[in-house]
Amino acid sequence: IPQVVEVVPDKRPQGAQPFVMPETCPECGSIAIREEGEAAKRCTGGLICPAQAVERLKHFVSRDAFDIEGLGAKNIESFWGEGWLKSPADIFDVETLTGHLDGREGWKQKSIENLQRAIEDRREIGLDRFVYALGIPQVGQATARLLARTYGSWSALKAAMADAQDRDGEAYADLIDIDQIGPSVADDLLGFFAEDHNQEVLRQLEAALDVQDMEVADTSGSPVAGKTVVFTGTLETMGRSEAKAKAESLGAKVSGSVSKKTDYVVAGPGAGSKLKKAAELGVAVLTEEEWADLVG
Repeated sequence: IPQVVEVVPDKRPQGAQPFVMPETCPECGSIAIREEGEAAKRCTGGLICPAQAVERLKHFVSRDAFDIEGLGAKNIESFWGEGWLKSPADIFDVETLTGHLDGREGWKQKSIENLQRAIEDRREIGLDRFVYALGIPQVGQATARLLARTYGSWSALKAAMADAQDRDGEAYADLIDIDQIGPSVADDLLGFFAEDHNQEVLRQLEAALDVQDMEVADTSGSPVAGKTVVFTGTLETMGRSEAKAKAESLGAKVSGSVSKKTDYVVAGPGAGSKLKKAAELGVAVLTEEEWADLVG
């Protein structure tokens, strides 16, 4: 594996200056951060960094995000190169964007109208797809859906991210307590929402879009609606993901750790520290069979 073995001072050019890792991105000026355990520093500019912009715009309009027909990778690259498209919000300035296409080779009136219609049809979008479209590091489709289910609305999610900037506060504890969202994912989320440039793009998008609340099934008759559940040990009748999906469909919140807020710990063979923690806190512990009887 390539590595630095030693410094050879005799080979150093005269007048060479010590290297200082930049604190900001040389392209956009956003804060550069290095996650614990990683060697590289990464730009937090996200939506506005020109070095990342084209790929982020491609992601924004991709099939699992906004899925805008007629605005594929080739057109994104072309529009970026022409200077027409610099941030996701520019897409929804429809008249300005499509106005550039009038008379352009390969663009007839019908194709321009089709693109206009495709963009207008995406002004309303579900919360989970919107969060995924933002291209936040470590936030793929599954994590975006998890955040959408947890917070329910864009306003609630945004407020939670603002409150969670205080790493000693309750909002941060709630965030990292969400199953599959630990400190690393939380840091990427909070870094994204703390960046001034990203906040400006989000304000522009909010003005152009209607982000729909996450649709939640009616769980009014569920015995575990609103309860926090932790699964630990080996589940013998279902997989962990199946158990989690079942619990969430019944309105429960599945957490990855046991705390005072935990209502049930479902323990299978091999349960260890989480079972011990539940006993210390007086949290109800259920076998897999007891859990199945409870949820039906």
